[in-house]
Amino acid sequence: MHNPSIAIVILNWNGRAFLEKFLPMVLSATYPNQKIIVADNASTDDSLIFLREKYPQIRVIENPGNEGFAKGYNLALQQIESDYYVLLNSDVEVTPGWIEPIISLMEKNPSIAACQPKLLSYDNKKEFEYAGASGGWIDKFGYPFTRGRIFDDCEQDHGQYDDAIPCFWATGAAMFVRSKVYHELGGLDEYFFAHQEEIDLCWRMQLHGYKIFVEPKSVVYHVGGGTLPKGNSKKVFLNFRNNLIMLAKNLSFSKALLIIPIRFILDALAAYRGLMKGDAGGWVAIANAHFSFIKWIFFEKKKNIKIDKSNRQLSGVYSGSIIWQYFIKKRKTFSEIIR
Repeated sequence: MHNPSIAIVILNWNGRAFLEKFLPMVLSATYPNQKIIVADNASTDDSLIFLREKYPQIRVIENPGNEGFAKGYNLALQQIESDYYVLLNSDVEVTPGWIEPIISLMEKNPSIAACQPKLLSYDNKKEFEYAGASGGWIDKFGYPFTRGRIFDDCEQDHGQYDDAIPCFWATGAAMFVRSKVYHELGGLDEYFFAHQEEIDLCWRMQLHGYKIFVEPKSVVYHVGGGTLPKGNSKKVFLNFRNNLIMLAKNLSFSKALLIIPIRFILDALAAYRGLMKGDAGGWVAIANAHFSFIKWIFFEKKKNIKIDKSNRQLSGVYSGSIIWQYFIKKRKTFSEIIR
């Protein structure tokens, strides 16, 4: 049987504790044609000393600075030859046999460009984890959600989302991707720095005719918030700014003209809602995100490769508003909304 080569690439920034905890499980994988690489974003802790002393067999790529998720991976993956890349967060615990189901699915379906495992919470192993759960979706206004997580509500895993299906985006915490497609599309958008760059990449993959899948036969456990904790102002800024940039890049011009002004209003409502709860930092972060997006539109936007954005059938898109369903209709689970 042909076993394509896979490179498991762990991006690290001051994550020595995570490497110490989770590398042994990564190394114990039974897949026969794999290599493990740590791409280090100029850590200032003792990550590199630890790796050299404890795991001299693991290749380390040293990036010149803290390049964020997007550029950090792009720099590293330019130096790695493999049929598949696995972008794996340092704060992920893998399980026995986690590689084989996804590679098997992707080998049978050459149109699948990226695939994720089922992502459960490391702290509560019966609960879906925020960053990917059982496959990423998006609503008509560009708000991401997942099978198993709507906004901050994570469902218990009862096997309700155990089917392998097409989705809109695969989590960057544990993303299997065809190396050829990754490089063909220019990799992750480095302007994003971190947050939602994997959604942008998956969207571009779909616009080019590829599919994104989730394969829940593969299971991993994610700690989450390892670099920037939830609610952090920089995280809020990056999420709101990058989401708007992603819409401007990937929607057709006519749809962007309609959706983005509505998003500005919805974002402003979210900012004032936070302000009324005492979150002045979040209000400032969202305002800065809007100013930064306008700056990007006028001064920093690059021309995209010309592709037909209007007629492509995209998987994992909810045609309604997730905000309406969650806050007004009080529907908190994926299966209540997507019937």
